[in-house]
Amino acid sequence: MTVGFIMLVHTALDRAEAVARHWATSGCPVVIHVDRSVNRRNHDGFVKSLSDLDNVKFCARHRVEWGTWSLVAATQSAAETALAEFPDVRHVYLASGSCLPLRPVQELKDYLDCSPGTDFIESVTTEDVPWTVGGLDRERFTLRFPFSWRRQRFLFDRYVKLQRKLGFRRKIPAGIVPHLGSQWWCLTRRTLSAILEDPEREVYDRYFRKVWIPDESYFQTLARLYSQNIESRSLTLSKFDFQGKPHIFYDDHLQLLRRSDCFVARKIWPKADRLYSSFLSNDPAVTKNAEPNPGKIDRLFTKAVERRTQGRPGLYMQSRFPNEGWENGRTAARYSVFEGFSDLFENFEIWLGRAAGGRVHGHLYDPQRVQFSGDETVYNGALSDSAALRDYDPRGFLTNLLWNTRGERQCFQFGPHDQQDISWFLAGDPNAQISVITGAWACRLFHSNRNFSTIRREAAALQKIEAKHLDILRSPHTKARVRIWSMAEFVQNPMEPLQIIIDEIAPRGQHRLTEAPRMTDLRGFGQFLQNLKNQGMHPYLMGDFPVGDDPETTPRERRRPYLVK
Repeated sequence: MTVGFIMLVHTALDRAEAVARHWATSGCPVVIHVDRSVNRRNHDGFVKSLSDLDNVKFCARHRVEWGTWSLVAATQSAAETALAEFPDVRHVYLASGSCLPLRPVQELKDYLDCSPGTDFIESVTTEDVPWTVGGLDRERFTLRFPFSWRRQRFLFDRYVKLQRKLGFRRKIPAGIVPHLGSQWWCLTRRTLSAILEDPEREVYDRYFRKVWIPDESYFQTLARLYSQNIESRSLTLSKFDFQGKPHIFYDDHLQLLRRSDCFVARKIWPKADRLYSSFLSNDPAVTKNAEPNPGKIDRLFTKAVERRTQGRPGLYMQSRFPNEGWENGRTAARYSVFEGFSDLFENFEIWLGRAAGGRVHGHLYDPQRVQFSGDETVYNGALSDSAALRDYDPRGFLTNLLWNTRGERQCFQFGPHDQQDISWFLAGDPNAQISVITGAWACRLFHSNRNFSTIRREAAALQKIEAKHLDILRSPHTKARVRIWSMAEFVQNPMEPLQIIIDEIAPRGQHRLTEAPRMTDLRGFGQFLQNLKNQGMHPYLMGDFPVGDDPETTPRERRRPYLVK
């Protein structure tokens, strides 16, 4: 007694020929079903290439389409041929043309000899199936599916919707309980012949013709009627992604496939020369005598699904733009945004670089050009200082900058003079630390020597932009770490908020501030604000700066210490 193989072939005929020859020359009969969609010339050439093997047979052909009864019909034809032509076959193993044996054939024979009456077929009830994709579990057995899901998607969806609306339910034939499982099984001759010779087969076939994806339920359901001992698992390694599409194995999966200990794997890339040359042998040196255990590599597939659906934080694939909300973190690292600081303090970027470390940029979203640290024109990752290139994708510019500088804290300036398209992205990013001194942009206008009516118009425009930006930062949807001070509040005691900011950028205790950055001269600033009011513009974002009560903006002279002897 031996094991026989059924192969369902529709493409890559040269690879199917190599696998069939491997099994046949190892003493295992093979029956091949060739899809009718394969043209006559290729079919005849395929048949001729295996004509020297007496234990290779071809069965009647069907035009096979995914998800339809044609797959079951093709399997039935091949199974009937196998049982009729090879009476010594005890187990029948169903495989596809893209399957590849992973272990010597003798190992499979020995394994099945130890379980002569066992059917290896995944067979579970619909309530216990966690892998169905598409929203059709129990309904695949109670609705009718006369239309092709792939070719007639519109009719398929509308007909399902109509049946749901009308409350239509098909009657399941008496005596069977629908089960689901992998299409790839290994059944005993006794069980398979009982299914094919069942007096009620016509009833079952008529029912399953209108079931959705019957190749995953026909044999899985009927095996429960006749099998004396079912192992509800497949001996074939077959993995699927989160969309229900099969994983394809390539040459670099060689060691992964070896660790699975399975007897057969699908789907193999037709051009995986290394896999075919490595596994199509009966070398006793690779004999394992181990129990098939695809769970040993499940962790890698789980990580692959996570990587595909979530990606890495802050990395956006060039091959596709991720769905909204699918990004695993908007940016790759924490960063700091300073608004108003470079207006209120002189050489603030230099001071911040000394006080906290990291990389301190100017206004990255300046309308004229990107102000990289050190006045660079090209930065990490070949990022250009071109404003036009940056504004083509403001989010992509920032995420690229942070991804390409991982391991180094990035800080940059922002304000109402800058391009504002990035505002919502910054507010919604948990990696962002945003510190705002409201109204500090007025310092530039205060020190400018322009017509006051022009200053008033620009001040009104900038205040409107900043007010809108502040509304975004105060939104309940904001996830960034945001701190906001009015300018009047900040200049009263700048050391305390600066220390808080530095402590967030660097660990507490390592960067204690001993001096504040030099503040710009604010003498007369209160009168400047009053003049804006007198011109009809209300500068409310700066806070309360009374006229004549100018803040102290220059550091006190520190006396030199005396040396006492």
